Amino acid sequence: MRRAGAVVADVLSKLQEIAEPGVTTAQLDHVALEMTARAGADALFKGVRSPQARKPFPGAICASVNDEVVHGIPSETTVLQAGDILSVDFGVRLGGYCGDSATTVAIGRVSPDRQRLMDATKGMLDVAIAEARPGVRWSQIAGKMQRYVEAAGFSVVRDFVGHGIGTKMHEDPKVPNFVSEELLADDIYLTEGMVLAVEPMVNAGSYHVRTLANGWTVVTKDGKCSAHFEHTIAIVRGGCEVLTRKEQG
Repeated sequence: MRRAGAVVADVLSKLQEIAEPGVTTAQLDHVALEMTARAGADALFKGVRSPQARKPFPGAICASVNDEVVHGIPSETTVLQAGDILSVDFGVRLGGYCGDSATTVAIGRVSPDRQRLMDATKGMLDVAIAEARPGVRWSQIAGKMQRYVEAAGFSVVRDFVGHGIGTKMHEDPKVPNFVSEELLADDIYLTEGMVLAVEPMVNAGSYHVRTLANGWTVVTKDGKCSAHFEHTIAIVRGGCEVLTRKEQG
């Protein structure tokens, strides 16, 4: 899983370098596919099916711009503009094991409000990484994550949560970024050897979202911006190891 995580980290690092005004999200997807093939890995998202969509997901990356929360489809017609924020979600399978990560990138110079949104979302993920260790209940971490981002004036998306990850992209348990009655009923204690994909999605306005007619792309209901950060983390003795950070490469 470290090897898979290193490929994911390298690809996302490269995409951050080249994501600039005038670049299309399809160009980013092409680079991700090329790098994945060179690494001997398979793109996790390409060809995935959803009950809500008539067609399988066509891209190696999810490229979500501004008010797109997640599952944005890479396109030749989506040209990045200065001031946009772009959330890129990407995963691979290598040697039978998966890695999954996401980051939100500023395209050129962005407004202070958009920068604050990105900073708060990344900070929310950092809270989870700092708190994750064997013996801790996930609800304790989720509560700290939620309080952190709501104190900054933003809202946590409720419709999507993190997940276990291993030989499959989505495995048990579910890993919410907020506290709910459902979470408290199905709360888990973190144990050594668990591997989780923790992925907060945060909206500038309301947490309510909707899915576009393509059956994939999820956008904020109020049209305000959203940000998304994710890491694959392994619970180890005394804390956690981030498997999708660049230094793993």
